[in-house]
Amino acid sequence: MLISRYDGYILRQMIAMWGFATLVLVGVFWISRSIGLFSTLLAGGHSPWVFFELTALTLPTLVRTVMPMAIFTAVVYVTNRGRRESELVVMQSTGSSALRLARPVFYFSAFCAVMIGAITLVLRPQSLASYELRETELENDVAAQLLREGDFLHPIEGVVLYIGKVGFDSTLRDVFISDQRQPKEPLTYTAAEAYLVPQGNALYAVLVNGMATRYNASQEMLSVTWFEDFTFDLSRNQQLDDGERPKLNAVPSRDLLLNADILIDRYGFSNGDIVEEFHERLSWIGISIAVALVAFAALMMGVHSRFGLWGQISVAFIVLIGLEASRGVVAGVVANNPSIWWLYHIPALAGVLCSVLLLKFSGRPLFRKRTIS
Repeated sequence: MLISRYDGYILRQMIAMWGFATLVLVGVFWISRSIGLFSTLLAGGHSPWVFFELTALTLPTLVRTVMPMAIFTAVVYVTNRGRRESELVVMQSTGSSALRLARPVFYFSAFCAVMIGAITLVLRPQSLASYELRETELENDVAAQLLREGDFLHPIEGVVLYIGKVGFDSTLRDVFISDQRQPKEPLTYTAAEAYLVPQGNALYAVLVNGMATRYNASQEMLSVTWFEDFTFDLSRNQQLDDGERPKLNAVPSRDLLLNADILIDRYGFSNGDIVEEFHERLSWIGISIAVALVAFAALMMGVHSRFGLWGQISVAFIVLIGLEASRGVVAGVVANNPSIWWLYHIPALAGVLCSVLLLKFSGRPLFRKRTIS
């Protein structure tokens, strides 16, 4: 069926407003979440490119988070403007029912459902898996965390490291190491130059042209040794994270559906957690449809006013908060009893049915005045 001129006109407005609202909301959330990450990465000795790489991997999650809000904003804005400028009133006066006027909203909700389905079922798990892998690599990259000038660092408990200057070739100059792991005989190392040498899961500091001092507290004796090169293990007794078990939200949707037994046996996930995670992803598709329809139906119930439909907008917003709250409540129920997974989709289904009923009776008075003949 071809899209009519009215449907295309409303659909284009909603898509344009949805894109603008998504861009603004993602920008706001991205800035608020990135400030702490940026300072942490730079403090850890990582380059700004690592920051952009990690924040790019969080975009699918941000887009999914703001998608319902952007859908609600787009539908409310276009519908409210159509009512305020009498566009929808004129269409109704020609005999078009509220259900007929809602057809572009159905198209728009289908478009948003496809978008959020691709994000929540495919893109977001892949991005979270890549983020988890990259985060593990950065946490294990002890060398990058130690390349900091003028700070007293603690690579190991009881060990203090100070680097005076880091050269362009990663050469460390004016290095000071204090080893207090044996309080009765503390060791101190100083060197003019040093190099960090990773080997497997270990990290060594090769000190060049330095001095080692040992203080014997019981005998009150200080011994000094000069050396040309000396190797100090900076990763001794340090447990590096090898990423033992993936996060469930980073597991591909295909594995949740077809390989649940393997996930349970290999990683110890419960069947309830897997079912809850899979249907939580699917529920975003239904809730995006319900958001669009409820917003439009609530605004169509109001009478025409040039001052807008703020009362109906408030009611629609409250209804959507209730739907989202009920979706959060059933999450724990489904996790404990995975056989009732269908509860996860009840809020979205209730929202769609409620909006269809509102559209069915919109424009009709609920109470008719009785006339006396």
